[in-house]
Amino acid sequence: MTPRYDVVIIGSGFGGSVSALRLAEKGYRVAVLEAGRRWTDATLPTTSWDLRRFLWMPRLGLRGIQRLSLLGRVMALSGAGVGGGSLVWANVAYEPNAAAFDDPQWSSITDWKTELAPFFDQARRMLGVTINPVETPADEVVQTIAERLGVADTYHRTPVAVHIGTPRETVPDPYFGGEGPDRTGCHFCGGCMIGCRYGAKNRLDKNYLHLAERLGVEIFAEHEAVAVRPRNGGYAVETRRPGWGRRTRAFEADDVIFAAGARGTATLLHRMKDQGLLPHLSDRLGHNTRTNSEALVGATARDDRTDYSYGVAITSSIHPDDHTHIEPVRYPRGSNAMGLLSTVLVDGGGRVPRWLRFLATAVRRPRVFLRSLSVRHWAQRTVILLVMQSHDNALRSRLRRGPLGTHLTTELDHGRPNPTYLPIANEAARIAADTIGGDPGSSINEVLLDAPMTAHLIGGACIGEGPDTGVVDAYHRVFGHRGLHVVDGSTIGANLGANPSLTITALAERAMALWPNAGDPDPRPDPGAPYEHVDPVPPVRPAVPTGAPAELFYAR
Repeated sequence: MTPRYDVVIIGSGFGGSVSALRLAEKGYRVAVLEAGRRWTDATLPTTSWDLRRFLWMPRLGLRGIQRLSLLGRVMALSGAGVGGGSLVWANVAYEPNAAAFDDPQWSSITDWKTELAPFFDQARRMLGVTINPVETPADEVVQTIAERLGVADTYHRTPVAVHIGTPRETVPDPYFGGEGPDRTGCHFCGGCMIGCRYGAKNRLDKNYLHLAERLGVEIFAEHEAVAVRPRNGGYAVETRRPGWGRRTRAFEADDVIFAAGARGTATLLHRMKDQGLLPHLSDRLGHNTRTNSEALVGATARDDRTDYSYGVAITSSIHPDDHTHIEPVRYPRGSNAMGLLSTVLVDGGGRVPRWLRFLATAVRRPRVFLRSLSVRHWAQRTVILLVMQSHDNALRSRLRRGPLGTHLTTELDHGRPNPTYLPIANEAARIAADTIGGDPGSSINEVLLDAPMTAHLIGGACIGEGPDTGVVDAYHRVFGHRGLHVVDGSTIGANLGANPSLTITALAERAMALWPNAGDPDPRPDPGAPYEHVDPVPPVRPAVPTGAPAELFYAR
């Protein structure tokens, strides 16, 4: 018998986790479907070489937390498992640049900066955000880059969702899903992105999902959603075990929330549109797919006398100009596998193909090229630089048929194409290399394929005033299909110029705050009606545990 729920949520990342908790508080019976595994601190990978637990490639028997997806013109990094992207999240919690709120994709609807302000505050409190208190060797390199670029005054430490404390301090845990004595303060080991094994990282299965399950939310791990079909006045979500599984299982619901991240949500929506299951879905699907105009570059020292892996995953930021944001990134000692994606730095642009320049560089500087092949102590020797920009660059996503079936791909948006390389990023990498006495590097997919790497794929199912400008309305309801919603990063139509997790959380908090309690009249305008401001609806059964501060949970 097919189980029936009020709401089925596809995905357990930032949008899905918030939705699960807040709807459970409002009396809805909720199921969460997650393609990846459920993890504990003890079962997370110890290093990135533990491929079975680190990489997500289920057809190869790898069911880890890190998904790498080559999507045409971009290589996307995302999370897999209960807790979604928070499993591999670098814990960074920035609000976006002011220009993001003024992007024409959504700026005419409402004053988003004002509307989202209380929900950013709520998201920070729920995620336990604090300022990184430790200055690391990598931060010293970033300060030198800032000085050389003439922007030393822009240097600041990062807001992170980490319990700092001390390594021997047990975290008091009145509301988060800690694991008793195993939940300790941050060890500053750099292991955030391979899964914190000390419980210091406030990932989603320790807060939102932990509280949601206490209210009866059911989470189905290793259930990959493959189709959503109208059925019995609602929808049936078909799932299968990731990999080569063929047996399907269905879940029925009155409402379905797509929260599988920009890659997963776009794949499902494109598939259903192509199959005619969603005949009224906006033709804007796939437009305004964004990457934060990112580049991942870095510098690798020629010896390991200085340990650049020390600290939380991201510890500081600088701003070379109003549109550019640079952060140092790290993996922990021994986690050198991602170094296999690194190679010598090669500039883009111009008439000469970049791959040809790469070959010329390898021939001209053979020692540098040979050093780039070694990943020995790579995590300790390397300062990775994440460079983000808020320029109006975009991709378009669509489905492409391949030998293993259809998959998502992207192409450049004509007139405002996503950059294939950032000159400022390469300049910063060269300054870093000069500072540490090493070699600058970039990702091999960027150099050989002109496909830069991003950890922040967003957009593609954007908020708009109507189906001619977006896929969902300002309440995250899919245009033309009552009962379908999108609550994840794919609704963001602007390049944020900052890590997007806090923005996704705040948008989800706002969207769920406007839902009615189960059985009550809906305060939101009818689908298709002009936008109106709606006050948050207090939940009928708030999740505040005894002794916990109520202000942690609800927007003030």
